[in-house]
Amino acid sequence: MPVIMPKKKKDEPFDPRNLKPEELLKFEIAEELGLSDKVIASGWRSLTAKESGRIGGLMTKRKREMQRDALGEMEPDDGTAESVL
Repeated sequence: MPVIMPKKKKDEPFDPRNLKPEELLKFEIAEELGLSDKVIASGWRSLTAKESGRIGGLMTKRKREMQRDALGEMEPDDGTAESVL
C-alpha cells in the first residue's frame, strides 16, 4: 500500500505589503522583536521555536487586549457601574 504524504506548504515569497490582518499583527510583533529582516529574507520557517513561541504569545496577549478594549467601548459609561477599590 503506498504511503500518502501530506502536501507541502507553498514556498511563496513573503510580501509584508500584502498581508491578512492576523498576519499583519504577526509581522508587526516580529518587527518589534527585531526579526523582520530574518522573516523577509528566509520566511517564517527560518525562526527558531523560541522566536516563534514569543511571537505567538505576544499575538495572544494583543488579541486579548483588543477584545477587552472593544468590549469596554461597547459598555455605556453612565456612572451606574460599581467602582472597584
